Amino acid sequence: MTPPPRHRLFRRSVSASLSLALTAVGTAAAVVMAGAPAAQAAAVPAPSPVGISGRGATVPFKEQEAEYAATNGTLIGPDRLYGALPSEASGRQAVTLDAAGEYVEFTLTAPANAMTFRYSLPDNAAGTGRDASLDLRVDGSSLKSVPVTSKYGWYYGGYPFNNNPGDTAPHHFYDETRTMFGSTLAAGTKIRLQVTSTAASPSFTIDLTDFEQVGAPVGKPSGALDVVSDFGADPTGAADSTAKIQAAVDAGRTQGKEVYIPQGTFKVQDHIVVDKVTLRGAGPWYSVLTGRHPTDRSKAVGVYGKYSAQGGSSNVTLKDFAIIGDIRERVDNDQVNAIGGAMSDSVVDNVWMQHTKCGAWMDGPMDNFTIRNSRILDQTADGVNFHYGVTNSTVTNTFVRNTGDDGLAMWAENVPNVKNKFTFNTVILPILANNIVTYGGKDITISDNVMSDTVTNGGGLHIANRYPGVNSGQGTAVSGTHTAARNTLIRTGNNDFNWRFGVGAIWFSGLNEPISNATINITDSEILDSSYAAIHLIEGASNGLHFDNIKIDGAGTYALQIQAPGTASFNKVVATHIAQSNPIHNCVGSGFRITQGTGNSGWYADPPACTGVWPDPVWTNGGVPGSGGPTDPTDPTDPTDPPEETGNLARGRTVTETGHADVYGAANVVDGNADTYWESRNNAFPQSVTVDLGAAKAVKRLVLKLPPATAWATRTQTIGVTGSTDNSAYSSLKSPAGYTFNPSSGNTATVTLTGTPVRYLRLTFTANTGWPAGQLSELEAYTS
Repeated sequence: MTPPPRHRLFRRSVSASLSLALTAVGTAAAVVMAGAPAAQAAAVPAPSPVGISGRGATVPFKEQEAEYAATNGTLIGPDRLYGALPSEASGRQAVTLDAAGEYVEFTLTAPANAMTFRYSLPDNAAGTGRDASLDLRVDGSSLKSVPVTSKYGWYYGGYPFNNNPGDTAPHHFYDETRTMFGSTLAAGTKIRLQVTSTAASPSFTIDLTDFEQVGAPVGKPSGALDVVSDFGADPTGAADSTAKIQAAVDAGRTQGKEVYIPQGTFKVQDHIVVDKVTLRGAGPWYSVLTGRHPTDRSKAVGVYGKYSAQGGSSNVTLKDFAIIGDIRERVDNDQVNAIGGAMSDSVVDNVWMQHTKCGAWMDGPMDNFTIRNSRILDQTADGVNFHYGVTNSTVTNTFVRNTGDDGLAMWAENVPNVKNKFTFNTVILPILANNIVTYGGKDITISDNVMSDTVTNGGGLHIANRYPGVNSGQGTAVSGTHTAARNTLIRTGNNDFNWRFGVGAIWFSGLNEPISNATINITDSEILDSSYAAIHLIEGASNGLHFDNIKIDGAGTYALQIQAPGTASFNKVVATHIAQSNPIHNCVGSGFRITQGTGNSGWYADPPACTGVWPDPVWTNGGVPGSGGPTDPTDPTDPTDPPEETGNLARGRTVTETGHADVYGAANVVDGNADTYWESRNNAFPQSVTVDLGAAKAVKRLVLKLPPATAWATRTQTIGVTGSTDNSAYSSLKSPAGYTFNPSSGNTATVTLTGTPVRYLRLTFTANTGWPAGQLSELEAYTS
């Protein structure tokens, strides 16, 4: 496959004059016997980015931080200084084990049969990493030895970095590994990671664990082609399966059949090119594509659409498998991403992407592309980048951690990006740059996300006219309406070692040209424990900013850091725990014009500070310094937790159907648009739609809608409601009854429920007086 012209990812380099070295942690610690009594790390309470109600990705795991677990190891952190080992840990704290018998022990809070844990080992002298193992123990008995490595971590020097330990500024310390227990372990089971020897590694630093109940493998769909039984791919990973999987994919396209990847680990040494085909696995814990070309290191595992210069690909579905690569360096010209090329009208669903350069670097022009329900971990560059004319495309309900560059990015280089959305994602620990960013773009939505723990040279949320090809002359600059609603930012923003001052949690830049042709609405959001400023303007000018209903709780320096002109309105913006007594730093004077509404407090001062000296930050973990202790501060009483969800639980969630007529698919019932609708197959009752709420919710009220236009005559539909916690066993929540939809009263009907917790909501239609099919434009679900 001939790649398109490469586009270098321009990044500010880290100053070569800055030399930051890690201090060895506790190398002289005495051996601690495995039977020693459990201790509790005296961690500082730090709000967790996982499991925030109504925000971010709905994940299938329960996360526990090592610093709140039982341990006889050494707590490190909190520390946010770039180059310090705890600065890249979740919550900026972790536990180091550096002697045989030292451990971290977690107690399961729910049944689990698998775990992922995040850890760091030191590099070796050659910069190629070291391999070691940890003992996984269950209720005191050894279950297995789990391999760990540092070969995917440890970069040095300035951008785009190298693997030379003799250079300055070491970073990207952590990696993750996963393992299954072989059986389901009950809640209350003790899971211990324990050092048996320091011969292979002098220390093991544990950041966190994610415990999960992995479902059974998904079987082969009826009529699907099997890459093993039909095409001879090797599920043991011994032989190269690239050509055989490609042959299966090509046959699937020509025959109109799905292609199935059964359980196994498959060696793939180049791109699998997909077009007009579904490639489906047994699940991301079971079907794994991995590998790299043995001699041409610019070739590696990846599933790619055709490049746009070759016509692009369309109607592709990638689902239920993992792409786990072997990328150990950053070479921006190499197309060694998990997913790439151009794919229009396509979906990536439940795909695990790890150890590649980028999770998905999509080169347009392309339209209507979605990544959902996926995990992107341990990348050397971006998690996702919508690059070069990507339109009407979405990343939703996706968990991103430990990227080497922007977590989720849109870059409108030379060709406009229009109407793209990043929604309901959790983006944690981008080692460089921003959690979520749009460089240029028109009518962009970045909403309902959680962003946390920015490490350096970036912020949590960034909207900017920056980087090559972003300008109004080509229609690629920030324009139209940008919506950033209901986001939570925790410990975001950090120091930029070129500028030598802090970057704000939410920041704006008009470097290429002022932001002047856009309305930017930042609403209903929390900015918690920012490393430096909460809101920041720099370079050029940024106009048309509107902040409404914003909670700022904790800022290491200022509430507002104004280094460029602009205009902004503030309404119901409340700031507390701002480190500086004057909450605004503004040396542009009247060049930045503030319009105040009502309900503001804690962030405004006249005159503002203009010192010319940047203060050292003060970090208070959202105003809760605390003394640590055994209680995990992420429980519901944490004062920085958002309020319980009160909105529509169904909006934007995954939906399935028994079938639909023409173009009226079930996705329309959760898109928030009452003018679009689902219509089942005609004359084929019963018909149903099922919405996955992501987790069990105590739903007490449904609002059902049809399009409000008067052309829709009054009709009565007979509808029953059932629910399930596992999408297998359903029970009745409301017996079938007639619901009348009348345009004169908005064409809506309300269904009252008892509040039985369910994850899956199913509406079954058995009659309709207005049309021989089930019809629904919106299914809204509420807990009150």
